[in-house]
Amino acid sequence: MARAATSTRRKTKPQAESPSSLPRWADDTELVGLVFELEPTTSTSLYSQYTIGLHAWFVDQVRQFNPELSAYLHDGESEKPFNISALSGQLLASGRQLQLEAKQIYRWHVNALSPRVVQFLKQWLTQLPQILDLRGAPLQIKQVSIAHSATTYAQLLQSLPEKTVNFSFVSPTSFRRKGHHFPLPVPVNLFHSYLRRWNDFSGIPIEQEPFLHWIDEGVIIHQHRLESMKVAAGKRGSVTGFTGVMSCGLSKAALANSEFTPLFYALARLAPYCGTGHKTTFGLGQTRLDWVEPETNVPTQVLTNLLGERIDELTTLFTAQRKRTGGDRTDKIASTWATILARREMGESLQVISQDLEMPYATVKTYVKLARRALKDNVNQ
Repeated sequence: MARAATSTRRKTKPQAESPSSLPRWADDTELVGLVFELEPTTSTSLYSQYTIGLHAWFVDQVRQFNPELSAYLHDGESEKPFNISALSGQLLASGRQLQLEAKQIYRWHVNALSPRVVQFLKQWLTQLPQILDLRGAPLQIKQVSIAHSATTYAQLLQSLPEKTVNFSFVSPTSFRRKGHHFPLPVPVNLFHSYLRRWNDFSGIPIEQEPFLHWIDEGVIIHQHRLESMKVAAGKRGSVTGFTGVMSCGLSKAALANSEFTPLFYALARLAPYCGTGHKTTFGLGQTRLDWVEPETNVPTQVLTNLLGERIDELTTLFTAQRKRTGGDRTDKIASTWATILARREMGESLQVISQDLEMPYATVKTYVKLARRALKDNVNQ
């Protein structure tokens, strides 16, 4: 049962800075992007799929301060009206885990796409806790500032056009297409992703089919530099995604459409707020509107790819086994087993895994035993 917001406020220590230094924005704001500067209180290990912990901490903060909004975020069938990033900063490899360094600053983005979430952020910042507890890795909240300016959907629609639009996909990005991952920023997929959020939250709905047909006919890709990778994402399974940069523009024929051209530029300006593709509430699809050269963190990338590839390998194996034995719920069970076993192999505790997957500890313990048995049976065949 959700705790009352009043009792939470009595227990929560305020941020140790004056309210005047906190970000401020107009009451009619509909979108805003915040960046948190975080400092570990001690050097500590961090499991590679830690964005699940960031997601859990944020939604628990919403639950404590606004149970009604929390229920909507958890149960709502629409697009999610927020997204988060992974941590940027000096993350080092330590065995099969990551290492957070004391006295180093790490940055974390939280973006709001609807007035309800924007208003929550405004209230929350006035009573912000001093510590972000990332599954036993305490991070002191040193500062919060605005990363993407406070604005409205109508203001995005009035933004001045630019000849070329640059998209930088700074975290792994992927789309769902015909039941599979699609790791390419094809313009129709790109703008369909943004249009879904626009139609859910802007109050200025646009008919989807004719606009996407116009996108398909009129958007020109000028250049790109992309790299694909397989990563663990969300609570179960892995995702084949891409990172990199792409620039595009409109053909002369497309520019002649005075209705859709402003929407094209508005949706491009929406991208940094809403992210691109799916699983954006777990750090995927973070997008910038500039040509941003990717920050190469080889140790972090190797660990992230290793977990994603292992989950994919085990999912394929368990799916084939269950189909041979006539097991039901094949895909979901295989993906769950694979996720649990791969994360356990990476050194994560069953307790943390059960918390992340929101499953009873006993069930997770049983599943890892079954997964190991299935893996052994496959080796012995």
